Amino acid sequence: MLTDNQIATLSDIGQAIAFSPTRQDELDDLIREGYVAKDGDIYELTAKGQKVLTDRGAGLNEA
Repeated sequence: MLTDNQIATLSDIGQAIAFSPTRQDELDDLIREGYVAKDGDIYELTAKGQKVLTDRGAGLNEA
């Protein structure tokens, strides 16, 4: 089960919001669990991460 902080991190990534390097352990856990992918310096939600946000009603702003 994801913590509220992990959900907030997913939301931040989905909205391309910068976050503190102190959250690196949390990011590593989300990557390991398949919620986030890293491509170079870019973090992106996987389908699994996006589904968590959608299921929780934490939809992302879409332009």
